[in-house]
Amino acid sequence: MTCIAGIENDGGVYIGGDSAGVEGLSLMVRADEKVFRKGDFVMGFTSSFRMGQLLRYKLEIPYHRPGMGTYEFMVSEFVESVRRCLRDGGYSKTNGGEESGGTFLVGYRGQLFRVDDDYQVGRAACGYDAIGCGEDIAKGSLFTSARLDMSPSERLREALIAAENFSAGVRSPFLVVSTNKESQVVT
Repeated sequence: MTCIAGIENDGGVYIGGDSAGVEGLSLMVRADEKVFRKGDFVMGFTSSFRMGQLLRYKLEIPYHRPGMGTYEFMVSEFVESVRRCLRDGGYSKTNGGEESGGTFLVGYRGQLFRVDDDYQVGRAACGYDAIGCGEDIAKGSLFTSARLDMSPSERLREALIAAENFSAGVRSPFLVVSTNKESQVVT
């Protein structure tokens, strides 16, 4: 289920997402959004609506100490706070001594990060990324649209439309949020 896509652009980050809730062959278009703003951060999740609810309403964003690089902050302070939040919320799982959570994109200080279910933090060199069952379709669209004169919101809209057209687990309406405090429904 899901397609969440993000783009770095001129010191900001834009993340767009769909509205599908999928379980097996059942589909429900959900009113609760998969992309949201939390303080200086924008996030978009896949994996579980429960995980997204915890990130949106229970995650305590740690203090970013002056002098600490953004990537260092994300892989240490931020992810540790996410781990605590998901563990305390009853979402994380432990199997064979390995703790796992879920997958989400997060934009902070002009950079787009991908947090995977093993809590690794990655950052694509190309300046965009996508997650969910529509991930590859959206990435292909974002690759192509990088050569066109389009706004970040337009690029995300096209990527999400492509994912909806070629993935059974992606449905509009689509929502795009940014660290620039913009938020818009794009269908």
